[in-house]
Amino acid sequence: MKAFFLFFTFSFSLLLVNAQSADSVFMFAYFKNNGQDGLHLAYSNDGFQWTALKNDSSFLKPTVANDKLMRDPCIIRGTDGLFHMVWTVSWNDKGIGYASSADLIHWSEQQFIPVMQHEDSVRNCWAPEITYDKKKKQYMIYWATTIAGKYAVDPKVENGYNHRMYYVVTKDFKTFSKTKLLYDKGFNVIDATIVPDGKQYVMFLKDETRTPPQKNIKIATSKHLTGGYSDASAPITGNYWAEGPTTLRMYGTWIVYFDKYRDHKYGAVQSADLKNWTDISDKISLPAGLRHGTIFKISKDELNPLLNL
Repeated sequence: MKAFFLFFTFSFSLLLVNAQSADSVFMFAYFKNNGQDGLHLAYSNDGFQWTALKNDSSFLKPTVANDKLMRDPCIIRGTDGLFHMVWTVSWNDKGIGYASSADLIHWSEQQFIPVMQHEDSVRNCWAPEITYDKKKKQYMIYWATTIAGKYAVDPKVENGYNHRMYYVVTKDFKTFSKTKLLYDKGFNVIDATIVPDGKQYVMFLKDETRTPPQKNIKIATSKHLTGGYSDASAPITGNYWAEGPTTLRMYGTWIVYFDKYRDHKYGAVQSADLKNWTDISDKISLPAGLRHGTIFKISKDELNPLLNL
């Protein structure tokens, strides 16, 4: 009887997933080249085969900061129904970009958010992301920054970069808290993305250590969104350099996509328990030249106008 109940529960869960996915699609927000032409979007019905929209041309060209780049775009649907996006505006700047949209076609005026302006020795703000805190009803924006002289570094390695993760919180993307340190476990870390999972938060991150080389994706967890994260796990990626993780969950499994940037292609790993990972890179197909972005969901009704561009 217990086995039957477990089978019924699992089957019913699959039905729920199928019912949800029947009316929705996955979206991948990404950039190409150096991010100079802006936001690109692709969609997928199954999470494996991805098709570029608008002939893989830009949906939004960058206008803020001196370099006017739009790298590492992260899009989240807010509780207000809008799509909120942050991105890397430059290789060397003290802030990030922000814009919002109701339909992914028409965007608000782009803004520069000076999240690290208070630090004189800041070298960069890379790969910002957004995670919503349901309990506190606020958004956390977080990114990687090197503050020159703050952490020991070999100036001959990685151009002297030694990143840690920092964050601000906001309820409206108009006013922001003071910047605080989010993750420091004594190593060079970038490209964090945080996903709620029951009573915990799961952080997928890139260990950027060059000597001895890591350059892989690892996991840390916490009961609180804004701090208390564990030490990083063993790598979940293989014997290659990986960065820019983004995730989705379907049919009871996690899929983590990442840029095999030295190989100029994308990879993916899959797990049911966040501990045992299987490489499924040969099962995914993504637009050529796709680089570090994020995955989110929209309805098929929302997709239709995008297909007609």
